[in-house]
Amino acid sequence: MQEWTQTLGTLPLLSIAAGAIALILFMVIKLKLHAFLVLILVSLLTAIATGIPLENIAKVLVTNFSTTLGHVALLVGLGAMLGSLVESSGGARILADKMVSIFGEKRAPFALGIASLIMGFPIFFDAGLIVMLPIVFAVARRLGGKNLLLYGLTSASALSAMHIFLPPHPGPVTATATYGANLGIVLILGLIIALPTWYLSGYLWAKFINKRIPLPVLALFGSPDDDVEPTNPPSARTVIGIIAIPLLLIFMNTGLTALISAGVLNGNYLWVRALILIGTSEIALLIALIVAMFVLGTRRGIHGRVLDKIVDRSLAPICSVVLITGAGGMFGGVLRASGIGDALAESLNSLGLPLIFAAYLIAAILRVAQGSATVALVTTAGLLAPAVASAGFSPMALACMTIATAAGSVFAGHVNDGGFWLMGRLMGMDVKTTLKTWTMQQSLESIIGFAITLVIFAII
Repeated sequence: MQEWTQTLGTLPLLSIAAGAIALILFMVIKLKLHAFLVLILVSLLTAIATGIPLENIAKVLVTNFSTTLGHVALLVGLGAMLGSLVESSGGARILADKMVSIFGEKRAPFALGIASLIMGFPIFFDAGLIVMLPIVFAVARRLGGKNLLLYGLTSASALSAMHIFLPPHPGPVTATATYGANLGIVLILGLIIALPTWYLSGYLWAKFINKRIPLPVLALFGSPDDDVEPTNPPSARTVIGIIAIPLLLIFMNTGLTALISAGVLNGNYLWVRALILIGTSEIALLIALIVAMFVLGTRRGIHGRVLDKIVDRSLAPICSVVLITGAGGMFGGVLRASGIGDALAESLNSLGLPLIFAAYLIAAILRVAQGSATVALVTTAGLLAPAVASAGFSPMALACMTIATAAGSVFAGHVNDGGFWLMGRLMGMDVKTTLKTWTMQQSLESIIGFAITLVIFAII
């Protein structure tokens, strides 16, 4: 690609970004155009308007689309197949019945949230969401069928809180290293902040919004009325064991990677590289799917074309999810390629705010402007690192700075974030509903997480 330097200032770039977002919302919500086409068109117009050289535009569009698509397509595709097997075998209903019998109907959403918090420690948000959704759908269907937000938002917000606030997820780990904070203190503080933040912005918000926006449960992984009638369904223990496979493998990957980073383990050993490979999200889900095909399929007498039909029918409903999420990643990538993040960060750095407020504010504005939480977090930490180093903060204060930056980076995820489209489409929500539910939840998560961090920072 041709090398070029952005000549537009921060204000013109922000105006273009704001206009592009408004155009997406207008075309999708008011004109009812398909989000996939709208995102491609607006990405192209935005690239032209921000001055990206014409010979570079196609490369920028395709690269950012394929980067997002490659990760999402594998996760969603493998996860949908796994979910279809769990659903068609009757395992999802068995597990849902078991959860309801143990925790009761009133505490079932809370129990799902706790399970998602545990799963969210080693697993990235999108992978955790794919693994949890079959159970979320089964429990929601078991308890009324029109309360998907109560169960879905409770679970998704738990995964989000763990992904944003806690190592070993990449954003907090990178910010911790950039600020020179202690990883152990960040982990403990992140856990202290993530739990009440999830309860307030996730569980209680889900209970509130579910009463106002009743959503039916999708048949994304199949439904009880499908033509394959479950016989000799698996036990709840078997289903939990299958779901635990990717959790344990990814946890192993995370632990080994952390040991290598700490210098405790030599990453050049073949066995270490092999274990890290099978613990990557996509490979872990593939292994879980193969096990599920045997345990929930072949061992129960389901072979050949019948088994193929079960996994194949799960792919059609998720094609739109994958393509729209990829296009959302394309739009966010165009905004990043335009240089809006760098221009905005440099402008915000001159505001003279107290460092902890500056960390939160810069990360939040960068998140809204260009979409990626990780980019917002890492960019802010890099920008403020010299000032933080010269401030002489205590280890606890450095951990607070890290968490404050992380809190800002999750603020108000919307149409320039691939996760917005992934969450909305998997939950069967249109753009307007996703803004009312998920964008608001992310905003609450950001504000509450920062408020708790600020209180701790003031006390120490």
